[in-house]
This record gives sequence, C-alpha cells and structure tokens, in this order.
Amino acid sequence: MVKVDIKYTKLFINNEWVDSVSKKTFPTINPQDETVITQVAEGDKADVDLAVAAAKKAFHRYSEWRLMDASHRGRLLYKLADLMERDAKYLSELETLDCGKPVKQAEAEIIWAANIVRFYAGKADKITGNTIPADGEVLTYTLKEPVGVCGLILPWNYPIPLLTFKISPALAAGCTVVVKPAEQTPLTALAMAALVKEAGVPPGVLNIVNGYGPTAGAAIAKHPDVDKISFTGSTEVGRLIMNVAAAENLKRVTLELGGKSPLVVFNDADVEKAAALAHRAAFANGGQCCVAGTRTYVQSGIYDKFVAKAAEIAKKRTVGNPYTDVQQGPQIDLDMFNKVMGYIDAGKKAGARCVAGGNRQGKLGYYVEPTVFADVKDDMKIAREEIFGPVQSILKFDTFEEVVNRANDTNYGLGAGVITKDISTALAFVKQVRAGTIWVNTYEHVAAQTPFGGFKESGIGREMGEDGILPYLESKTVTIDLPKKPLL
Repeated sequence: MVKVDIKYTKLFINNEWVDSVSKKTFPTINPQDETVITQVAEGDKADVDLAVAAAKKAFHRYSEWRLMDASHRGRLLYKLADLMERDAKYLSELETLDCGKPVKQAEAEIIWAANIVRFYAGKADKITGNTIPADGEVLTYTLKEPVGVCGLILPWNYPIPLLTFKISPALAAGCTVVVKPAEQTPLTALAMAALVKEAGVPPGVLNIVNGYGPTAGAAIAKHPDVDKISFTGSTEVGRLIMNVAAAENLKRVTLELGGKSPLVVFNDADVEKAAALAHRAAFANGGQCCVAGTRTYVQSGIYDKFVAKAAEIAKKRTVGNPYTDVQQGPQIDLDMFNKVMGYIDAGKKAGARCVAGGNRQGKLGYYVEPTVFADVKDDMKIAREEIFGPVQSILKFDTFEEVVNRANDTNYGLGAGVITKDISTALAFVKQVRAGTIWVNTYEHVAAQTPFGGFKESGIGREMGEDGILPYLESKTVTIDLPKKPLL
C-alpha cells in the first residue's frame, strides 16, 4: 500500500481550516481494504451558515473579489491549473486512496481537470452582453452579472474533475461558492481548497463543508442566502434538492443526474473494435459513471460473435490494487458494493445469461468481477435501472426503427452511442435519439469545450463548454431614454 500524507481534514471556511461547530468527525474509508483512512470534520447547518456568511461577504459589491478585474480572476484560475499539475502525483495518490480508482487514471483525470480550469480562466474576461435595437426612443443593452453565492454539491465517482466542472465557471463568472464534497471522498476537495488559497483567491470566495447529504447538503439547498445550487448525483436526490431549492427562495438549479445510456452496434461494424469500444463504455471507472453505456444493443447479424468477444474482453480485464497497473479498482463503499451485487443476482434470477464475471473478487475490499449479461430483455431490472458498477447488458435487435424506439424507452437521457460505418444511419440515429450527448464510433469523449448534461430525468442545464458558464450568470437589461432626434 502506498503511504499518502493526509494534510487536510478540517472544514475550509474564509480561507481558514476550522473544526466543525459541533466538533464532530466522521470516517472516510479505504475501499481497497475497508479500513479507516482518517477522521474528517463533520459539518452541518451551523457550519453551512458560517460558510455562506463568508461567501456572502466575499460577494459584497465592494469586496476585493467583486472589484477585481475579470482578467485577474482568469489569472488566478490559470495559477490554480498550474498548481494542480505541479501536485498531480500527490493528488492522484490521495484520490486513489479515498475512492479506489487506478492511480494512473486518477492522474490523467487531474491533468484533464486542470485543462477545464484553464478553459474557464480564458472565459473570465470574455463574458459580454449585447446592445439591442429596442423599439422606442431608447438605448438598450444587457449586462451579464454573477448570480451570487452558489452551493455546489458533489458526487464521489470523479471527485476532482467534477469539482472543477463547478468551481471553474462559477469563479470565472465572479460568483462565490460553498462546496459540499461527497462524504465518501472529501480528501481531494480539501487538498484543492489549499491550492485555491495558494493561487491567491481571496477569503470567502471558496468554502468547503464536509458532511452528509441530509445535514450539510440539505442546509445548503435550503439556505436563503444561497442563490444557486449545482448538484451532480442520483436522480432521486436531485428531485429532493429541486423541491427544497424551489420551495425556499426559488434558487437557480443545475442538475446532472443519472443515466442508463444505450450504445447501439449495427451489423456493418467491425465486431472486435466494436466490442472493445463497448467494453470501455460500460466499464470505465469500474462502471461508476453516470453516462456509462451499459445497455449494449447489438444487431442480430453479429450478435453471437459480439457476445463471445465481449465476454472474452471482460474476462481479461485486470482488477486489483489500484496503485498497480490494473484497469479496475474496488467499488466506492459497502453500500454500492451490495447494490451492484444485488443487481447481478437480479439479472441471473430474471434469466439473463451471465457470460463473464458475476461474483465478488477476493474477500477483502469492495471488488466486483467485470460482469457481462447476454440475452437481456428490455423489461429486466438490469436493463432499466442505473447499476453504477461493472455490469454490461447486451440486448439483441433487428431493425433501425426498433432499436431507436427501445433506446428512447427510458426515463433517462444523458448519453447514447452508435457504432456503424454508414453515415446516414449514424446521422439518423443522432437526430432521433433523445440524449444530451451522442457519440458516433466513439464513447465518453468529454472535453472542456463540449457541453455536458441530459434530457428527461438525467438533469437540468449543462456543464462545461460555452453553455457551462451561463447558469452562473444573470442577464440584466438596461434601457436609457435617448431621443432619436436632436434636442437642439
């Protein structure tokens, strides 16, 4: 086991490390061996009140942050990105300790996340309004202004990237933020807070309150001085946050929620390449990915060959100590481990054919064998519900019209993919499938420049790209009396 120095375990409020008001702590668990890594300060409503007060003060119209040139805000974000790259090895080892993802993957994600920060650093001084040829003897223009204090609530599957998805556009826009990391993975959010301070961001602009959803998370969602909520997580919790935020003070809300994404493989695809791509789509991050392509639809002409190849690839997938050269580490915690194993049992009982995996791996840690089910039917639980684990369901189809209808027959609409050599088929699929992102002959290619979010119950709004900064801005219309004819 790699020894990782745990530097930060307190709350981060107003650029200071502080204990929670209650002095309570909670354990963060190593998913590799089920041991306690360390105790972390547990925030609740009293701590959220302090963090929001600090953020509100930092957002005051005469504060250092609000008076700062937009280009200066951008320079601070550029500095943050440089610091992330400087500390990439430490951050990746800490990430792996806390969430179990392979350390090489974690380091690649940090470099990717630094590029997201840089993208929004470049946007900071390019936020512009419009002049409008309004009717009447007036001059009208719009201003784009920061929305205010933002509550950012994070999941545990991509802790650093998803933190940067939210803080980068918020800070570029001039907002201040209160962040609640997932209780399973607080350590890298705290390490990032230290880098934000080192980059020169003023006190109160970024605050971190560790804690649980029903206490710290709910307090942020309910707080009357929080102007906007951005949440990434399950659809069930997203509904709760939406209800609370709307009921309290009509907060602006961005939600990036669950998915059950279809990946459709047509007869003209190269079976070996398609099976490899579908494997990556389903098993990335141990299947702990909201946009995972876990519903793999394969046309009947190549179905049997595809199933055999998919099983072969899954059986070769390396699972184990994430500090070594493996493809998959443990699931995040005991609850998720049990949930995944429950879905595997449900698939077997429903009559799906398990052609790879299907069991726990080892006796210590939350490791699950990469599992592939064939002959899956659309009404099976494993085909309809988000599993969030290393489980691929392969379904057979015959016609284009049939598979589009089946792909759309879901409450979700986060992502979708199609593998075909026929551009007409691909473009028809893109047009007819309802999802926020559709990939053609690739999957899960997400870049700083590309908006990401979902249709239907997969969420509201978009993160990243040009669209990603809009939820952190208000549009103010200014109209000035200006006669069209000279007064003299």
